[in-house]
Amino acid sequence: MGRLFGTDGVRGLANVDVTAELALDLSVAAAHVLGDAGAFAGHRPRAVVGRDPRASGEFLSAAVVAGLASAGVDVQDVGVLPTPGIAHLVTATGADLGVVLSASHNPVPDNGIKFFARGGHKLPDEVEDAIEARLREPWQRPTGAAVGRVRPDGSGAQRYVEHLVASAPHRLDGLRVVVDCAHGAAWWVGPEALRRAGADVTVLGAEPDGLNTNDGVGSTHPGPLREAVLAAGADAGVAFDGDADRCLAVDARGELVDGDQVMGVLALALKERGALAGDVLVATVMSNLGLILAMREAGVRVVQTAVGDRYVLEAMREGGYSLGGEQSGHVVMLDHQTTGDGVLTALHLLARVAELGRPLAEVASVVRRLPQVLVNVPDVDKARASSHEGVRAAVAQAEAELGTTGRVLLRPSGTEPLVRVMVEASAADQAQAVADRLAAVVAAELAL
Repeated sequence: MGRLFGTDGVRGLANVDVTAELALDLSVAAAHVLGDAGAFAGHRPRAVVGRDPRASGEFLSAAVVAGLASAGVDVQDVGVLPTPGIAHLVTATGADLGVVLSASHNPVPDNGIKFFARGGHKLPDEVEDAIEARLREPWQRPTGAAVGRVRPDGSGAQRYVEHLVASAPHRLDGLRVVVDCAHGAAWWVGPEALRRAGADVTVLGAEPDGLNTNDGVGSTHPGPLREAVLAAGADAGVAFDGDADRCLAVDARGELVDGDQVMGVLALALKERGALAGDVLVATVMSNLGLILAMREAGVRVVQTAVGDRYVLEAMREGGYSLGGEQSGHVVMLDHQTTGDGVLTALHLLARVAELGRPLAEVASVVRRLPQVLVNVPDVDKARASSHEGVRAAVAQAEAELGTTGRVLLRPSGTEPLVRVMVEASAADQAQAVADRLAAVVAAELAL
């Protein structure tokens, strides 16, 4: 049996993989592990619990609250709120634990359980492993006054919005913005924060009914946002995913502004203000070479990590860096938040546009994305991808051909018997030709 926790908590098909029983048992185990580690020493433990709007979150949240309270933890139930909003409230209230019920950008039938430790940080692998190891263990149940108390709290959204707006380095007055909330957790928070910062806001995807989260809208479906921006003659559009931990944008022409461009804009803005720690941006190996070249020209060093926001966060915390993220639009600004925050990202991106008084397309042009081709090669021995001499020789030949304006990346899938071949080049036809050639070599040499 594989590890229960993935790179972003426990996730799967709700009521099949992620059940009420599992949610309750995980919450009890988490309370025990953190309590034994001294996280609750000298005080009555407190937790913040919230969720995105999908229907399964209703019973899963109830199970988490029940598990925590039965283990003697007082619970502040904040209802529907973005994942970064929960992280912020854990920090702001001094809570010992945060729990989010969300499957982020996944479709509605899925759901997930994510834990935050004191300070709003994700749990390290070893703590997650300890929680998994203690599932369903016998335990002494508290009684009477020792059981946890549950307090619904409707003020969390207001407090989170106030935090977001206070972080903006420039007002958004005069900007017309379309906001796609993915029928998700930011349905109220996103538009409200942008309005309070001064923007004229048109809203999409802000009618969650429990079954429509991420359904044809949000950051994974930018088409409706493009159409709305063009129809409204807006200056820009921003789109969140179901739990609003990521943000993508479109400019006034309806052209996509991806996470790499967003990070480039924010990095230069922070560097200009002397707020980019170490003049370093942390990104994953999947970030476009265009970002790295642009940052190099601007005097910003790019530290690259494995794919996954937890690896970005680890590198940021270890190096003391302030900005990092992924091409998907999951951007972390550690001066303001402990995790990726889509609404925060949107505020700071649009603040830069307003500050410079130039169109988003021009502001985002600081990063010229190189053509990028990704080919999946199935039914191969992915474990040998990095060591097979024939494959390594083909990669070396491709890298020599591309020179300094291109690159090659072979990534074994974490869940399937396939290898992903990614090639970037200065011309799209060259990137495609090199990717196809490498994919053929991988298919022939590593066939199962």
